[in-house]
Amino acid sequence: MRNQSATGGLSNRAAEFVNQLGLAWWVQVTTQQPKCTYYFGPFLSAQAAQQALPGYVEDLEVEQAQGIKAEIKRCKPTQLTLEEF
Repeated sequence: MRNQSATGGLSNRAAEFVNQLGLAWWVQVTTQQPKCTYYFGPFLSAQAAQQALPGYVEDLEVEQAQGIKAEIKRCKPTQLTLEEF
């Protein structure tokens, strides 16, 4: 599964800085089967996150995840994958 953030050296460093401030954008994807929450990012803008979103959903579909829902949000996740049992 991909774990991409903003592309390019300067953009990547800027995204990490913005993330430290809690202002970065993330793609949050939840699945019902397996019951997980995934975070992809950080991104400098909601638009950049939106452009990357289809690739993340496609990867999960290939892995046969069910009940996929995606949301673009500002957050500062401490874990990139959360599994619920």
